[in-house]
Amino acid sequence: MPENYLIDAPSTAGPGRPKDLAKRKAILDAAKDLFVRNGYASTSMDAVAAEAGVSKLTVYSHFTDKETLFSAAVVARCEEQLPELFVVVAQNAPVEKVLLGIARGFHTLINSPESIELHRLMIALGTQDTTLSAVFFEAGPQRILQEMERFLTRVNDTDGLHFDSPASAAGHFLSLIKGVCNFRLLIGNGGVPDEETSEQHVQEVVALFLRAYKAG
Repeated sequence: MPENYLIDAPSTAGPGRPKDLAKRKAILDAAKDLFVRNGYASTSMDAVAAEAGVSKLTVYSHFTDKETLFSAAVVARCEEQLPELFVVVAQNAPVEKVLLGIARGFHTLINSPESIELHRLMIALGTQDTTLSAVFFEAGPQRILQEMERFLTRVNDTDGLHFDSPASAAGHFLSLIKGVCNFRLLIGNGGVPDEETSEQHVQEVVALFLRAYKAG
């Protein structure tokens, strides 16, 4: 996986460093919860300080303003949600088997309550602040797309498959996994599918993807 986007502290150590790291984590944990629960506009730095059990001055000492704190919280939330979808696999591992593993992990991720809540928040903010939307996209969706593209580039022209554009194929694959179910969850018009339904969806998508990109 790519390196983390969020660096908790400078490399130089000092007498108060462990305590500072603990406070920073408490602030981030509070921000991740409050921003998703109450929205961006309704979450104040005072509320985050109270939830974290620190002073507002301490919050500002770690995060210079509300936008900076929100961006850090979004990045942290995305990194927590990213499972090890793209583990290192043996070079001779069947592509279908790897795709099934990725599909199962991604399907579970995007339909989780935490992911749905975060996506709803970003949709609401999308027309208000494109900078915040960009932070979210780069921290979460773009990272998964890039990893998927890397994998498809590595297996291009193997196992009877060919991708003119691994980047486009990566987008197609992930969009197929999301499907109608994820859209219904986002608008509150459905529930998380059971294990049998999820597996059937994953199997169908992988089979469709392999047929679509069969060489020749």
